[in-house]
Amino acid sequence: MNLFTVFEERIKAAVKSVVGTDQLALLGEAVARITAEPPRDAQHGDVATNAAMVLAKPLAMKPRELALKIATRLEADPDVTSVEVAGPGFVNLRLSDAFWATELKAILTAGIAYGKTDVGAGEKVNVEYVSANPTGPMHVGHVRGAVVGDAVAGLLAAVGYAVTREYYINDAGAQVDTLAQSAFLRYREALGEDIGKIPSGLYPGDYLRPVGEALKSEFGNALLSRPEREWLPLVRERAIAAMLEMIRADLDILGIHHDVFFSERSLQSGGADRVNEAIAALKEKGLIYQGKLPPPKGQVPEDWEDREQTLFRATMFGDDIDRPLLKSDGSYTYFASDIAYHYDKYLRGFNCMIDVLGADHGGYLKRMKAAVIAVSGGEASLDILFCQLVKLFRAGEPIAMSKRSGEFVTLREVVEEVGRGSVRFMMLYRKTDAPLDFDFQTVKEQSKDNPVFYVQYAHARTASVRRQASEEVPTIDLKAGSLAESDLLLLEDTGERGLVRAMADWPRILESAARMREPHKVAFYLHDLASAFHAHWNKGKELPQLRFIRPDNVALSSARLGLVTAVGSVLRAGLELLGVEAPDEMH
Repeated sequence: MNLFTVFEERIKAAVKSVVGTDQLALLGEAVARITAEPPRDAQHGDVATNAAMVLAKPLAMKPRELALKIATRLEADPDVTSVEVAGPGFVNLRLSDAFWATELKAILTAGIAYGKTDVGAGEKVNVEYVSANPTGPMHVGHVRGAVVGDAVAGLLAAVGYAVTREYYINDAGAQVDTLAQSAFLRYREALGEDIGKIPSGLYPGDYLRPVGEALKSEFGNALLSRPEREWLPLVRERAIAAMLEMIRADLDILGIHHDVFFSERSLQSGGADRVNEAIAALKEKGLIYQGKLPPPKGQVPEDWEDREQTLFRATMFGDDIDRPLLKSDGSYTYFASDIAYHYDKYLRGFNCMIDVLGADHGGYLKRMKAAVIAVSGGEASLDILFCQLVKLFRAGEPIAMSKRSGEFVTLREVVEEVGRGSVRFMMLYRKTDAPLDFDFQTVKEQSKDNPVFYVQYAHARTASVRRQASEEVPTIDLKAGSLAESDLLLLEDTGERGLVRAMADWPRILESAARMREPHKVAFYLHDLASAFHAHWNKGKELPQLRFIRPDNVALSSARLGLVTAVGSVLRAGLELLGVEAPDEMH
């Protein structure tokens, strides 16, 4: 249960009793802006609403005057102990101890399912992420987008959306021909030829040597006598397959598995031409024309040509310029293929699409959002999340990387050194549009300065308390369902109540993170909850009366163990959604 959604409805009911049903119906847009959320300062109460602030102007009332009327209605709510009007018209509610005890019981009863909802109502969502060119192993530059995309997909699934995780294989461009030529060079090497230094423009990495050996095993030396036009497609197919196998294995160690691997080449194969279909669909809507683009200002886009060409009316949908769909040789532009790919998603039933891209794709935003709206007739929408770069450090010193030389830090190397969970959590412990510094030393430290350790240690500490309780108070049934029946009203300390309030905010955080596509909110929340738990545990070391286990008071111990179990459950739920382990012990 999202208690803030519940109280938002109660607040709207209070507003209705103040202004009347007919008047409320006229305030539709303003009513939609009413919020119920935690106050910025916990001392101001448990729930704060802006209802009077957003409704005062359309009702021609003073905000504070309206707030007082709303407050009077809310005072009658049995879960509310006091209502205060603050500042110019904010209304703050304090909830009863019985309400919080009931909420803690709900957390214990639901377990790790607490916070999950069906607000998505089964709506289909396509989340496309990673989509690295199939030309080599995954490197650290791919990690952030991979983790962000996977976390967003997981959050959406947790709140009731039908999510498809998709990888777009860029197997139709010049880069895969370069891959094939590079693999062919390694094939010649496998046959005993001294290939010397890898020519500029080819992929120099040793990861292609196994591909060369595989080609040797399959073809012997037969390919040497064939012209390039014959061996290129054969080598390309096998090289792409080998790279995809490597990519899947790399993603697997990061705990990432896609439902669909969609081939760009399939857009124009098997007698189909989805690109032409997409252009025809736009033409039918009157969105294609022959014309000239004006000379661009500043840097010249690579798809601009000073000639009459086939253009998409992207400016009708918010783009800066109209976009060309055909090159001078009659082939499709990259943009035309991108339109076709998203058109294909739309035809597969996805009206909600999310793409996770690197920050260098910023120019992609307006044109693709325009294309999706246009090709779907406004039925589909596209969200694009841009992930800023990750910089690697070791003890504060930057680690240099060079893709040109074939020397780069691979995803596998990072995961093997610091662990999957640490990589995933740290990649999410910043907003996606902010640069991220990843220091190997910090991530491996077992200290409060290491966020993932701090959160995982909090979960391990809850498990440790439960193990200790089984020895010191063996009469207590530690099953969550049994602890839920404890007298939870015995939790009277401010720290205990603060932990219950923090956990009760989890459903709101989860829904918000999914809706806004912001998984960092979950990482931040888990860190805050862990911090509150560690702080209360430390108080118990100083003040024996606050210890979780009181053998002299079984009822109180049972209630406190219910609190500890609930904290562990919420931490586990959040960590698992981020793809991070929730250990019961840490050494």
